[in-house]
Amino acid sequence: MRKSHPVRRAVLAGAATVSGIVLLLSLKPASDPGSASAAGGAVPPVAAQSPQGGRGAGAGTVTGDAASTQYGPVQVRLTVSDGKITRAEAVQAPKGGQSDRITADAVPKLNQAAVAAGSADIDAVSGATYTSAGYVKSLQSALDKAAAAAGSDAGAGAAEEGAGAGQGTQVLTGDAAQTQYGPVQVRVTVSGGKITGVETLQAPKGGRSDQVTADAVPKLARAAVAAGSADIDAVSGATYTSAGYKQSLQSALDRAGG
Repeated sequence: MRKSHPVRRAVLAGAATVSGIVLLLSLKPASDPGSASAAGGAVPPVAAQSPQGGRGAGAGTVTGDAASTQYGPVQVRLTVSDGKITRAEAVQAPKGGQSDRITADAVPKLNQAAVAAGSADIDAVSGATYTSAGYVKSLQSALDKAAAAAGSDAGAGAAEEGAGAGQGTQVLTGDAAQTQYGPVQVRVTVSGGKITGVETLQAPKGGRSDQVTADAVPKLARAAVAAGSADIDAVSGATYTSAGYKQSLQSALDRAGG
């Protein structure tokens, strides 16, 4: 057998050494500390983390009917949470000329008063009698709507639980009662056999009647809910409106009884 040449053996040995060094170098990066974050064990970015919880439930907004006044319509929107007024704002108010100044002065005061009172039983702002009357009227209609919605939710909850069978929520409109100053008509929400809200659909208006209606109707509505019937006292200074209110209220309750 032919013997390998010494030079050939040296070349082969050198090649083997070089290959071994290349192999070691190719394995070294795996142990580099910087490679840990690139190897699938990286911390997820902030955007991938779970979002925070949403806002709490139980809050909602309700907008009252626009109330016409001698200087323009007034309309109030309420934010109600857990049965309480947390915010009041006028989405419509008299504007133009002197009305701009009166509105700018009166509306913030009326908003604050509504939140503080938690009802439409608030005082008129001096120098803004018509705006105040319209504000109170729209505010009361918003409260009536909120009460009706709350009564509807309560009735739905009772139905789901099987409690108070046959006593769900009813919304009943009474007959329009004619008075010396105009018709009065109310809509009643009855839930679980109790009056939970009363909304005035028609009431005397124009001239002095606007102020009388704005003062009397909220009081009559609260009295009806408190009494649970049409057996309520007339509001002083609003005898005809009170009589018509009670007549329409009773006709609505008669329908509920039927």
